[in-house]
Amino acid sequence: MTDTEPRTPYEILGDEGIRDLVDAFYDVMDESPDVARVRTMHAQDLGPMRSLLTAYLTQWMGGPSVYNSVRGSMCLTGSHMPYAIGPAERDMWLACMDRALERVGASEPLKAMLREPFRRVAEAVRNRTDSRPTRRDPNVITTG
Repeated sequence: MTDTEPRTPYEILGDEGIRDLVDAFYDVMDESPDVARVRTMHAQDLGPMRSLLTAYLTQWMGGPSVYNSVRGSMCLTGSHMPYAIGPAERDMWLACMDRALERVGASEPLKAMLREPFRRVAEAVRNRTDSRPTRRDPNVITTG
């Protein structure tokens, strides 16, 4: 590897490539019935989430600290705690990202570079051991 070869996903994608990836990610989420459960965890207007995920991925992929200037922390577990995220939801999120990488024409080396880190992030926000729907009725004592 020479000093001129990109070493981080940010160097490969740049700001525009990350925006394109995020747009493709949320377009996939909007269009794919098989990930509808994850889509319902988001507001109808995805504009604010597109901006936030773009900022997060820019920093996470090795670019400028734009997410810190917006949120102050890269910790995602707290912000995802209100949502029931089990293995199925984790896998739906990963499927959206895989399809988004395909849509933007990401190279095989870039996909390989991101596969395991994306899996670790998705696993880190998982807060349930299963993906059974939760009851929201306050009059129910158990969900058994």
